[in-house]
Amino acid sequence: MSLWMWVLLACAAAYTTKIIGYLVPGSWLSHPVVMRISGTMTVALLAALVAMNTFSDGAGITFDARLGALVAAAAALALRAPFIVVVLTGAAAAAGLRLLGIP
Repeated sequence: MSLWMWVLLACAAAYTTKIIGYLVPGSWLSHPVVMRISGTMTVALLAALVAMNTFSDGAGITFDARLGALVAAAAALALRAPFIVVVLTGAAAAAGLRLLGIP
């Protein structure tokens, strides 16, 4: 199959999933178990995304300025800073570490 066939197949799968989501009865979505699972799954997926973007280097695990930026942003979050301050703190930490020669 060509690449475009795979792209079209992925688009069809995403559209089908979205349509199926609209067909789910509202009573199913308001069930306490579904609410708990969906809340937990959102946090888990976000944590996995952050971990992959922080520690992955294509072929393996790496520790670089991204880890320092994550620690600085986590510290700002622990101090209950506004979101923009958290983002700027992480960016400044990454820039500072890269300025010091940490890749």
